[in-house]
Amino acid sequence: MTGTGAFRHSAVWAALRVRADLISTMPVDVYRYVGGVQVEVAKPPVLLDPGGAEVPMHEWLYSSQVDLDRAGNSFGIITAVDGMGLPARVELQDLASCTVVVRSGKLAGYRISGKWYEPGEVWHERQYTLAGLHVGLSPVAYAAWSIQQSLSAQQFALEWFAGGAIPAGDLKNTAKTVNPREAEVIKQRFKASVGNGDLFVHGMDWEYKPIQATASDANFIAAQNLSNGDVGRFFGVPGDIIDAAVSSGSITYASISQRNLQLLIINIGPAVTRRELALSRWLPRPRFVKLNRNVVLAMDPETRAKVLGQQVRDRLVAPSEARALDNRQPFTAEQLAEFDRLFGVPRAQPTTAPSGVTP
Repeated sequence: MTGTGAFRHSAVWAALRVRADLISTMPVDVYRYVGGVQVEVAKPPVLLDPGGAEVPMHEWLYSSQVDLDRAGNSFGIITAVDGMGLPARVELQDLASCTVVVRSGKLAGYRISGKWYEPGEVWHERQYTLAGLHVGLSPVAYAAWSIQQSLSAQQFALEWFAGGAIPAGDLKNTAKTVNPREAEVIKQRFKASVGNGDLFVHGMDWEYKPIQATASDANFIAAQNLSNGDVGRFFGVPGDIIDAAVSSGSITYASISQRNLQLLIINIGPAVTRRELALSRWLPRPRFVKLNRNVVLAMDPETRAKVLGQQVRDRLVAPSEARALDNRQPFTAEQLAEFDRLFGVPRAQPTTAPSGVTP
């Protein structure tokens, strides 16, 4: 079982896709602290198109996240730097062409497609690390037995329905014993007749019955379900997210937000934090990267309205900010007048202060 072979397993692909889809579509924001307040600042070009104009940030994040999740490592050649010597362009590389060279316990460099690169010339992001190792671990390596079991079950299923795994049927003469030579002739005549869908004509002394799978041979179905759940655990994705069978039959959550919150906090939250810390190394201090996780916390319209309304009442956000979150423009004077007419309560007017006195 190899990392490439694991892609044939639908649960592996589903788990990798879910994680990469969510993380790669989180908006990338840059901040710095000014007087103890987190202030958003402009993003440098490397965080817009890290692989050049042909590889925008969302695609770069998706590709590198798939590599991190399936192999524990992502490699890119730093082909350009800015005036401060920080990466300005990072071109991702095929994992199969990358080799990490360690000498006397220290990182010596990288060999990519047969060419030598110094450590400072390569962007190497790791996941699932252990102390003393210069590479991340691959979950596929640990999941190999479980994944291979499921793939073997799938192969058995194909062979079974093709009639190659065990005999397809039992043709028996109930009147006499058939010697091997006669049996071979009868078998060939039978196969020639039924092989093209034609009718097989026989007397009262012949009995044919398809052979059914025994319980031990047919357990590939159970193995498939078990492996799907295992794959979800290996890759950090709940089984119900990738449509794997769960022991309780179904999982119920109070709301979409609750389900997505668990997925964000427990399953992909740590991976998002690691990516933020890694990408922050592209920026001059004290700037840092934050991936906007709110896009994962999708809410149904009723819950969203309640949350935004409560935030306005608690003065956590201004009404104009709440409207902006729903892609709405601030209220116009005409719209505010409509509220006055609807509710019959005029809005508070600004207090007119005496000349020279600030109200």
